[in-house]
Amino acid sequence: MPISTQTGRVVILGASGYIGQHLTAHLSRNGFQVTAAARRIEWLQQQKWPHVRCCFADVYQSKTLAAAFEGADVLVYLVHAMTEDDDLLEKERQAAQHTLLALKDSQIKHIVYLGSMQPEDNHSPHLQARKLTGDLLRMSNIPVTELRTGIVIGAGSAAFEVMRDMVYNLPVLTPPRWVRSKSSPVALENLLNYLQGLVTLPATGNRILEAAGPEYISYQTLFERFIAMSGKRRWLIPIPLPTSLVSVYFLSLITSVPTSLAKALIQGLNHDLPADSAELQRLIPQDLISIDDAICSTLEQEQKQVMDSPDWGYDPDARARWRPGYGYYPKQAGFTLETSASKASLWKVVQQLGGQEGYFYANGLWKTRARMDDLLGGGVKYGRPDRDFLKIGDKIDGWKVIGLKPQRELALLFGMKAPGLGRLTFTITDNGESRSLDVRAWWHPAGFSGLLYWFSMMPAHQFIFRGMAKRIASLARQKDRCGR
Repeated sequence: MPISTQTGRVVILGASGYIGQHLTAHLSRNGFQVTAAARRIEWLQQQKWPHVRCCFADVYQSKTLAAAFEGADVLVYLVHAMTEDDDLLEKERQAAQHTLLALKDSQIKHIVYLGSMQPEDNHSPHLQARKLTGDLLRMSNIPVTELRTGIVIGAGSAAFEVMRDMVYNLPVLTPPRWVRSKSSPVALENLLNYLQGLVTLPATGNRILEAAGPEYISYQTLFERFIAMSGKRRWLIPIPLPTSLVSVYFLSLITSVPTSLAKALIQGLNHDLPADSAELQRLIPQDLISIDDAICSTLEQEQKQVMDSPDWGYDPDARARWRPGYGYYPKQAGFTLETSASKASLWKVVQQLGGQEGYFYANGLWKTRARMDDLLGGGVKYGRPDRDFLKIGDKIDGWKVIGLKPQRELALLFGMKAPGLGRLTFTITDNGESRSLDVRAWWHPAGFSGLLYWFSMMPAHQFIFRGMAKRIASLARQKDRCGR
């Protein structure tokens, strides 16, 4: 007899990932009782999804999964390792095996696993890892529905953002030959509807389904469609060089998509990925969104999703400065330091930013950057509030406080003239016997000029943030000694 799983009690493992965060919001809006489970518990809680229980879960520690699985009937497994190829398969194996161990004591009756399309000649470690996870999950006594998909068109999708960045950032596009490979891109909204449908279907046993969009086309054709819709004049000339020679390095220079995501994308795009979604459409019929409509909708959603992130503190100045051509994903550079200093002392020192200690390191360079902004007409207002603590909205030279979590994080909006939108964060993490202090810049580049600006600043970032972290930790240790 089929097992009914229509109670609406769902746990999403990997809820902080790209599909996970969208699926959590989607199921929440449609009345499901959702448990969002991931390691980034604080990030999950910041999303404030209605009627969603947020739970810490680490797939490499099976004991942490018990609380996440409690009371749920369906597990949606969205965990994928993004590590080096030598460790990837082992990481995926460990994650699946720890999950299987935790499932033995749960009430889960159905597993929905989002995998990847599998080419006949598969040499991609990332695609092999996706297949391995599905095979391992099917070793349990719980019915598993594996949904395989290829390119997803949606704001934040690696495939879409790589394409978008290349079109916005380069006058002449010379991608490697992997752009000629074909797949069936599916709109994010259609994929979420499929996943919701699978969650509610009776679990009759193990099955593998394929999700396809309305067309089977090459990534190059996707580029051509996007160029036409963007209104930009671009030459698209694929170069006949092997992927391994240029792709990852090339993409790290011209796109803000994280390297791990870009690398996984390229490995998948090395193959044609035909899909047959007839069975899936029979089970969960829906109108498929055309590729052109999906692209238009994605462009409209991008700004909303970036600015609605807690990372920007919902700051009106950040919203006013955002432009459609800015990279969806931020470039980042920083330094993390382990220290014996207490959280309280670290926090007190961080809040002295812009005061007697200035920026704690290389103050001459910070002043030079502000003077350059004066020459460009930026009108930096120098100084900081005359008190020992900071508040949201405080101005410190060319910066504005947009995020403040006591003894955890200080975030500032970059207010000077530059081609893009940036912020600077100071993050304190308590590791028990020690603390870690992370000083980091985040930058959404505005086209090619924004990338040039970022890479021109990179040499300074490499040593300034290291010096800042060390000086802050030193001052904090002094405070601890004085306190004793």
